[in-house]
Amino acid sequence: MAGVAVRPIARGDYDQWRPLWDGYNAFYERAGPTALADEITAMTWARFFDAYEPVHGLVAEVDGRLIGLTHYLFHRSTTAIAPICYLQDLFTSDGARGKGVGRALIEAVYAAARTAGCPRVYWQTHETNATARRLYDGVAEDSGFIVYRKLI
Repeated sequence: MAGVAVRPIARGDYDQWRPLWDGYNAFYERAGPTALADEITAMTWARFFDAYEPVHGLVAEVDGRLIGLTHYLFHRSTTAIAPICYLQDLFTSDGARGKGVGRALIEAVYAAARTAGCPRVYWQTHETNATARRLYDGVAEDSGFIVYRKLI
């Protein structure tokens, strides 16, 4: 997409970031009884601007309009000395899909990870997310790992 700029999220982005964030959560069917509580969204937003938090946000922008977001974090690992980068969230507006915005956001996370000395970036997606998986197959390798979880 011509004219797309990827940059760190800024405090003034909230009003444009929030609809993208809500769209991301709706895509993963976090609505109704499984919706994120407003306090989780508020804490997520605050973490982007807290120097002591390992959580970061980037946005994709065209002509002053946000069209995508990605959130990532750095964490320790038992298999490496340097921190690992987890790309937790990636979302683009409907009109931006298939135009290189997601790829640009991923590449920006790769650049941030390199700068931080991370040897690896990883993420997960739902097996039914065929559109995203076509992109992911072109920018990374499927590790073959299956994710298990239990709410406690």
